[in-house]
Amino acid sequence: MFLIDDILLAPLNGIIWLGKKINEVAEREFSDEGLIKERLMEIQLKFELDQISEKEYNKQEAELLARLDAIRKAKEEVDSAS
Repeated sequence: MFLIDDILLAPLNGIIWLGKKINEVAEREFSDEGLIKERLMEIQLKFELDQISEKEYNKQEAELLARLDAIRKAKEEVDSAS
């Protein structure tokens, strides 16, 4: 009986596993200082090459700097709690 249950629930378990992996990757990308710094350099280069406007550059830069600040504060809280 358990084998039949496993077979019937396999697609659902696969979807759950995939959702967890996507969430892990998203959290890692959101909380990785290196990726945010790379993104900052990328938008700076685009601005210097006139691929984006100054307004768009300032908007994206502010968002990325806010994320970077939030990551650093969260890391400080974790370090001070230990």
